[in-house]
Amino acid sequence: MSLDQYYLLGRSGLRVSPFALGTMTFGTDGPYGTWGSSKQTARAVFDRYLAAGGNFIDTADLYTRGTSESMLGEFIADVDRDRLVLTTKYSYNLSGGDPNAGGNGRKNMIRALEASLRRLKTDYVDLYLLHTWDRITPAEEVVRAFDDLVRAGKIRHAGLSDVPAWYAARAQTWAEAHALTPIVNLQLQYSLVERGIEAEFSSLATGLGMGITAWSPLAGGLLSGKYRPSGEGSGGRLDTEMGRALGVLTERNWNIVAALDGVARELGRSMAQVALQWVLSRPGVTSVILGATRPEQLEDNLAALEFSLPPELQRRLDEASAPPATTPYTMFSDGYQPMVHGAAVSDRHPTHAPPIRVAAR
Repeated sequence: MSLDQYYLLGRSGLRVSPFALGTMTFGTDGPYGTWGSSKQTARAVFDRYLAAGGNFIDTADLYTRGTSESMLGEFIADVDRDRLVLTTKYSYNLSGGDPNAGGNGRKNMIRALEASLRRLKTDYVDLYLLHTWDRITPAEEVVRAFDDLVRAGKIRHAGLSDVPAWYAARAQTWAEAHALTPIVNLQLQYSLVERGIEAEFSSLATGLGMGITAWSPLAGGLLSGKYRPSGEGSGGRLDTEMGRALGVLTERNWNIVAALDGVARELGRSMAQVALQWVLSRPGVTSVILGATRPEQLEDNLAALEFSLPPELQRRLDEASAPPATTPYTMFSDGYQPMVHGAAVSDRHPTHAPPIRVAAR
C-alpha cells in the first residue's frame, strides 16, 4: 500500500488516499493553540503530504477558529486544486450570540459553507460533512440541504461525522428513497483504545455504502509511545487540561499501550506505525486521518503503509484492546446462534464484510 494508491469512498466514484491529512493543528488560535503549528510548519507538512501522493485534505470551520481553512486557502492557491479532495465540516457555533450560527439546520449549513468557501478561496468543496449531531435537526432537513448544495455546484459529496448510527441510517435511507444526494462518508473516532464504532458503524457503513474515515487513530498521541504510566513524556495535547479531561489515561489503556509496544518491538516499527496500520486494516475503514504537527512526524506515520500486521500480532492487539460486550450485542455472539437457527451454524453470514477498495493510480 502507498499514499498514491487511491480507494473509492463509500458507494461513490470519489477516490481518496488511505491516509487523509488532518489540519486541526494548522494555526495557534483557539483551544488547540498550545500544540498548534505555525504557518511555515503547516505548509511543510502540507507540501510533504502532497509530494508523497496524498490527495485527501480534512479541515473544519471550527479548527483554530477558521485559521486552518484560511491557511489551506493560501496553500491550495499554489497547487492544482482539482487534484485535491477537499473536506470541511460545519456544526459548531463560533459567534456565540446567534442561535442560528450553530447546529445542523439548513440556515447554518449554508451560512457556514459560504464562510468556509471564502476562507478556502475555492468555489466548491469535494466533501462536506455535518461535524457533530445537534440532537435537534431532522435527518431529512440535513439531506435535503446537502442535495441542494450539490445541485448548486458548491459541494460534490456529503457525509456525517460523530452522529448516532440510527441517525446515519435514517439519513441514508431517506436519501435513497427520495433519489437525493447519498451519504458517502462517516467520519468517526477509531483506535485501539476507542473501538465503540464496531458494534454498529462497521456493518452500517459496508451495508449502506458509506466509507469510514477514522479520526484520532493514535488516541490523542497516547498510542505514539510518547506517554508512559511512569509519567514520562510531555508536551502533547494529553498534557493540557483539555487533554486530561478526555480521560484516556486509564489502566485499561496502559495495558493496550504495553501490548502495542511489544508488537512494535517485534516488527521493528514505531508504535504509531503499528497503531495506524491496525486501524487501516479494520472493516469499513477507507481512510485514516493523520494529525501531524511536524514533517518528521508525518514521515513516520506514512511508513505505516509499508507493512501489514501478521495474523498472530493482529490477534494480540485485538485481544488486548477488546471492548467489553454490551446489550444487545451479547445476544448476537456465536454462543447464541445455534439456538437461533436450531442447529450448529457452519456458514454464518459475514457481519463485517471487507470494504470495497479499488486502486486507481
